[in-house]
Amino acid sequence: MPIIKSAIKRMKQTIVRRERNVATKKDIKTATKAFNAKPSASALSKAHSELDKAVKKGLIKKNTAARRKAALSAKAKTDGVKLVASAKKAAAPKPAAKKAASKPAAAKKPAAKKPAAKKSAK
Repeated sequence: MPIIKSAIKRMKQTIVRRERNVATKKDIKTATKAFNAKPSASALSKAHSELDKAVKKGLIKKNTAARRKAALSAKAKTDGVKLVASAKKAAAPKPAAKKAASKPAAAKKPAAKKPAAKKSAK
């Protein structure tokens, strides 16, 4: 058991972080096993989502997640599962671009000149 105050705090933080990381890894494993047991588009989407969350939190590296997602996608392809585009993206049209006249034109500053390099006298 640590005696120093900062070491005590660090130990408490480590315990909390470890629990959070273990929970996230368990979610990844659960989603992956669910997809492997019963391949479907929603299970594939859930597994991909869990991997993306882990990367965002810094729990696994980006390439590791990409490798695992590729393996899941390959299994989905062999099983004939296709990932369906979400209805939200297809249904929501993009708003029209606003006219430039509505906003006053901002005065553009000229680019700052770089100082000339000093020549060394040898």
